[in-house]
Amino acid sequence: MKKKLACLLSVVLTVWMLLPQGAFAASFQVDFDTACDAIQLVNLDTNTVVYEKNADKHREPASTTKIMTYIVVYENVEDPDNTTVTITEKIRDELLGTGSSLSGIQVDDVLTVTQLLYCMMIPSGNDAALALADFVGGGDVQKFVDMMNEKAAELGCTDTHFMNPHGLHDDDHYTTARDLAIITQYAMMLPQFMEITNTTNIYYKPYGGPDAEEKRLLVTTNRLIHKNLDPQYYYQYAQGIKTGSHDQAGYCLVSTATKGGMSYLCVALGAPSVDENGNKAEAHGECTDSINLYNWAFGNLGFRTLADTADAVTEIELRFAWNKDTLLLVPQESFTTILPDDISSSSILATPTVPDYIEAPVKKGDVIGTVTYSYADQPLATINLVAGESVERSELLKSASTVKDIVTSTWFLAIVGVILFLVVIYIILALIYNRKKKKLRKVRNYKNM
Repeated sequence: MKKKLACLLSVVLTVWMLLPQGAFAASFQVDFDTACDAIQLVNLDTNTVVYEKNADKHREPASTTKIMTYIVVYENVEDPDNTTVTITEKIRDELLGTGSSLSGIQVDDVLTVTQLLYCMMIPSGNDAALALADFVGGGDVQKFVDMMNEKAAELGCTDTHFMNPHGLHDDDHYTTARDLAIITQYAMMLPQFMEITNTTNIYYKPYGGPDAEEKRLLVTTNRLIHKNLDPQYYYQYAQGIKTGSHDQAGYCLVSTATKGGMSYLCVALGAPSVDENGNKAEAHGECTDSINLYNWAFGNLGFRTLADTADAVTEIELRFAWNKDTLLLVPQESFTTILPDDISSSSILATPTVPDYIEAPVKKGDVIGTVTYSYADQPLATINLVAGESVERSELLKSASTVKDIVTSTWFLAIVGVILFLVVIYIILALIYNRKKKKLRKVRNYKNM
């Protein structure tokens, strides 16, 4: 049942994200500096991008890669709670000398897929990620990586390419802040994803192996959600999701925050992880940027309804309707976005794109054109405009118009011209004939005298 629900949610989100107006961009300026090289802040209530910086720049995602790993695992394991995986020496040996973050799983441990997902997402265990990839790939990790890339393509992430399931450095392993936001929003629809990624610490026991009765502790690497991990970066409104870091990627963080009925997703990539001397940086710019952006959004942005299905946007000339010359057009759907609180409604422009006229009959809800809402030369959304009412056609007016069109058409005028020309020729020929006939009669009369 859980897998069927996951598949249903996956389909729903995929369709939603592929809609033409599935995501709106309204990136605003902030009054503070940011440390990360690439950022995207998305309002989850309206799917509006409210701030971005180098959002389409290729960046190594480090362990935020595991968000996609989670997706592929969850969608390819029928019952993760009751499906077990045995940890092999192959998994241990592949990560030797890589400096990987590990979850502490041991060779011969028998763990459920769900336990391994916890081990992968909470302490960012590369060992758990590799074990899951090996299991789902049928012993072929590259097959699993191919599945990751196929899923990215399915989601429309054209600037993403994975080389491994854990995020260790590879020049061909990259994504963008924009693509990672899309991937994360997809993952958030899957059961258990937010529950697991928002867990700060949890104990578990292996189902089998040499230490099956050993109680093990998993502790999150996410400073935003753990009060005691690094108190200066704790943010009480944050929930999940995933950290990541290595020298080439810098410090990375994907997180969400909810306050006052509003929710945001922040993807922060490439904060400096080493200082100018090559030493590990103590400051976590990915956390500072995320907190500052959340505070800015909660303090300065609010919901604004731009389109309401009850409010006419424009009118259009209507033909062939009795006693009605124009038709009111209304938005096909209501549209609410996020805008700075101090923006006046008069500064938001609505630019309709409609034909010069439309002919009856018209049904209420028929799509006639579009309207684009914009602020400061920045498009906010494009919405379909539809007929606000149904209007029947007057057959009398239509017939009269048809007759008018016929008698004023080029071909009709040409035919009339030809007929008139022939009539004139006929008259001329008739006159000539009559003149000759009279002359001939006079000649006959003269001879008879």
